[in-house]
Amino acid sequence: MDKVLIIEDDNMIGEMLTMYLSEEGYAVKRVDTGLDGMLELELFRPDVILLDLVLPDINGIELCSKLREVSLAPIIVVSLKMEVADRINALQAGADDFLSKPFSMRELTARINANIRRMHLLEQSMADRGDLRNMTDNVESLISLDPERRSLYVNHRYIETTFSEFEIMKLFCANQGKVYTREELINALRGFDSFVTDRAIDVHIANLRKKIEGNPKEPRFIKTVWGVGYKFNVE
Repeated sequence: MDKVLIIEDDNMIGEMLTMYLSEEGYAVKRVDTGLDGMLELELFRPDVILLDLVLPDINGIELCSKLREVSLAPIIVVSLKMEVADRINALQAGADDFLSKPFSMRELTARINANIRRMHLLEQSMADRGDLRNMTDNVESLISLDPERRSLYVNHRYIETTFSEFEIMKLFCANQGKVYTREELINALRGFDSFVTDRAIDVHIANLRKKIEGNPKEPRFIKTVWGVGYKFNVE
């Protein structure tokens, strides 16, 4: 049974979500503060997290970042605060998806299923293929991936990444020199069921450049192909 952690301080919305998702067959745990959310993350070990950005004890963006530091579970932000700036800030903090209040319960379950399905497929793929580090043999020792531990290294130094950032790097390292359009990257990350924008991809790329490039303004590895998208190459 897939597990959903709801971090929502509005009792009416929280109870409604808990009841609906429980009836849909999920194991649900709901808390109303960020502190309790961090505690339940370790105890409950959810498959997906529903996060409200407005909480009584901590800024939702800050909490999103803290959750991402210790968990790979997809984070779906569910909030009234859905301006462009809020979406970008949430993405930068590690969010994987968004829903604006009010929303359709059917859309919510579709997004939950899409995020959990992607995570399960990733886990199954890693189990089937075992250690995939040979994907990056031709990337020399400068940039390497450990898919089993979902870790990125630059010159043997561990680089922290969000779920989406790691997926982009895994795709890039497996297909060096291939030019990816933003649409292809969106589909690779989320499939066709979940919402994400071209701007979200640009934010992920900008964050990756800050993490792996010596000079992010003049990137050596992740190149922009103007009018098309991006490509990765160590040459």
